[in-house]
Amino acid sequence: MKNSDKIRQAIPHTLKTLDIKGLGKKTQGKVRDIYLQDDKRILITTDRQSAFDVILGNIPFKGAVLNLLSQFWFEKTKQIVASHMISVPDPNVMVTYNCQSIPVEMIVRGFMTGVTKTSIWYSYEKGERNIYGIDFPEGMIKNQVLPKPVITPTTHAQVGQHDERLTRKDIVEGGLVQKELYEQMEKASLELFAFGTELCRKAGIILVDTKYEFGLHNGKLMLIDEIHTPDSSRFWVEKTYKDRMKKGLEPENFDKEFLRLWYVERGYTGEGEPPPMTEDFIVEVAQRYIDIYEKISGKKFVMFDYPIEERIRKNLSSLHL
Repeated sequence: MKNSDKIRQAIPHTLKTLDIKGLGKKTQGKVRDIYLQDDKRILITTDRQSAFDVILGNIPFKGAVLNLLSQFWFEKTKQIVASHMISVPDPNVMVTYNCQSIPVEMIVRGFMTGVTKTSIWYSYEKGERNIYGIDFPEGMIKNQVLPKPVITPTTHAQVGQHDERLTRKDIVEGGLVQKELYEQMEKASLELFAFGTELCRKAGIILVDTKYEFGLHNGKLMLIDEIHTPDSSRFWVEKTYKDRMKKGLEPENFDKEFLRLWYVERGYTGEGEPPPMTEDFIVEVAQRYIDIYEKISGKKFVMFDYPIEERIRKNLSSLHL
């Protein structure tokens, strides 16, 4: 059976949420169901699709891609900074340390791009030249590489809220994060971005920008949430980037930007009721998630049969949590 047929079959059965009695107190993020259990968090990555800080629908296999790709990167980057990952008992599940979340998202950008209101291109196009406390020169164009990667932090929005821009001064002087800890976050973010850039380049992919989230566990800084996934990062195809730039075309992408642009073309940027995703569009988005997993990890994505709720329950019960 072709991937596209398997994706179409799965559309009515995607993992929207999962209630498991006895697993602990349940909370929800944009795409994850989170169960709190003493010193552990059980993260169930669903197929919920968010953009513009809004849940837009569900994409088959997306949760597994995010979870398995994060596992891949957490293992690869542990020499830079420890992560919250303890184990991955199921393609959609990660058992992690129960970290105290730091309320700042570290966005690292290597290119002048983006369509959301927190992107640097959005502000630059409107005439701003000091963005996130960083001075940008005149004459820059969309999608061009920056002289060096920059950190453009934002608040960590809750479901239904929007991320807000921050500066280093806002964070340190405003008391959001102590100076020494924030400097650790900056250092780790830039090192993670450099490592990710190099690994992606070997796969023919440009890591354009990404988001890192950090937490504290027993006073130790840890990378939490996810890392270098199509939800948290922008990826472009390297071999066609320069030619498309010369022609004034958007870079070929393997990330959520494809989805964002689809909504922007239909007049939606996060306000009001989003237009429903078509079946063909859902298939295309799902295939992109699978493709980027395979390109970066070098592994074949093993497609499974939906529904997956019982499989997850079984795999979690075997842990005797």
